[in-house]
Amino acid sequence: MPLVYFSPRLALCLSGLGLAAVLAGCASTTPVVDAAFGDAVRKARTQQTLYPHASANQDPVLGIDGQAGIAAQQRYLDSFQAPPQTFEVQNIGGSITGK
Repeated sequence: MPLVYFSPRLALCLSGLGLAAVLAGCASTTPVVDAAFGDAVRKARTQQTLYPHASANQDPVLGIDGQAGIAAQQRYLDSFQAPPQTFEVQNIGGSITGK
């Protein structure tokens, strides 16, 4: 009995199995995880919000007047124009860098 190395039926079965394996890689394996994606972040943000309806409150803020607020904002904006001086850091165990 001669050995048959190529059979059209075997080739068709193997190509079908290969195609099934490739298509199985496209299937979603985590539908439960995907449905709950981001829930932990939303829950943490909700739990850390002190007063969730604060944006609906139209009363003025107490404790700072307009002039102090304008001055604080101007100092904040000026800090980007001329940043404060930094200090020198000496690298212990290495060379000293700086001036």
